[in-house]
Amino acid sequence: MRFLKGFLLISFIIFLSFSASRTLAQGSAAGTQSSSSAAGSIEPIHLDNPLGNVDTPQELIGTVINAALGVIGSIALIMFIYGGFVWLTSSGNEQKVTQGRNILMWAAIGLVIIFLSYALVKFVITDLIGAV
Repeated sequence: MRFLKGFLLISFIIFLSFSASRTLAQGSAAGTQSSSSAAGSIEPIHLDNPLGNVDTPQELIGTVINAALGVIGSIALIMFIYGGFVWLTSSGNEQKVTQGRNILMWAAIGLVIIFLSYALVKFVITDLIGAV
């Protein structure tokens, strides 16, 4: 029940943030249109790039990979905290100590594999193919 309440709250907040930004964007576009039509000349509407300074697909893929690495780093931090918590609260129970140690070990191994694969892909793209 607690999970459902949290999920509904987060969904409602996300819905409100998107609906408010869309309403504000429409209001500014309407204001631009009315002032240009009053002057008798039609000016093109300029839209900013929603991706920021990303101009090529390679830059977009790099941005996505960097964002994914940030998320993976956050998940790894959570796993390290959880593994440490399990280990510290084991109260001498050997099974809990082993469980906490395994969580920490597999989180570290996962991080090493992910960063080595990222380094390998970056090496292949930059050095062998000669892209950006």
